[in-house]
Amino acid sequence: MYLRMPFDHAGSQPQKIVILIFLVLYCRPLLACNNLDEGERIVIGAFSNSSLDNWQPIEFDQRTDYQITQLDSANVLRAYSHHAASGLIYRQRIDLHKTPVLHWRWRVEKPLFNENEQTRRGDDFAARLYVVVDGGLFFWKTRALNYVWTSHVPTGHLWKNPYAGKAGMMLAVRSNTDTNNRWVAETRNVYEDLKRAFGHQIRYIDAIAVMTDTDNTSGTALTYYGDICFSSH
Repeated sequence: MYLRMPFDHAGSQPQKIVILIFLVLYCRPLLACNNLDEGERIVIGAFSNSSLDNWQPIEFDQRTDYQITQLDSANVLRAYSHHAASGLIYRQRIDLHKTPVLHWRWRVEKPLFNENEQTRRGDDFAARLYVVVDGGLFFWKTRALNYVWTSHVPTGHLWKNPYAGKAGMMLAVRSNTDTNNRWVAETRNVYEDLKRAFGHQIRYIDAIAVMTDTDNTSGTALTYYGDICFSSH
């Protein structure tokens, strides 16, 4: 974001305070994971290091374009989807008794305008990040919780994915009432969210994924994702 301010030659104290407030409100999300001590975090997405190591594609339809790019002087993951649906998944077991809190940041540059997100025909989101509980040989026990940026579903609403039923739950973290074209930092207690979504305690998750998808609605979306990590608090 570019901000133009009228400076006098001396640079008055009130102007400095305004600048400081701006930096706190708009630049702090850039450091969502970096603010945590190294011993307290498990880094999943190190996009700021220009890294997609261990991220593997998930392909459903035409591919969403994922690439590391620079925005606001930081390296981030860019996701551009035009009538497409694919994602990236990072497989790692996380003990939610030790590190239950998920941190990430995202920014929707080009949103979707989808009025039927709770139906199969409307199951598209400009931004989604989800955690997966692998059922292993008992594949029917696999579970996924999707944190999504919605077009019309209100923030906080939880519903069953129209394709996966009770195995895949959707949680609206952001909606069209939130401002686009700016970074938003998120902090979620995954342990508590899974308990709410599936009705019982789940200690381990096995993968984290990101996806920007527009295939069902034949739309177009542009989203940026910042670093992703887990911590104890």
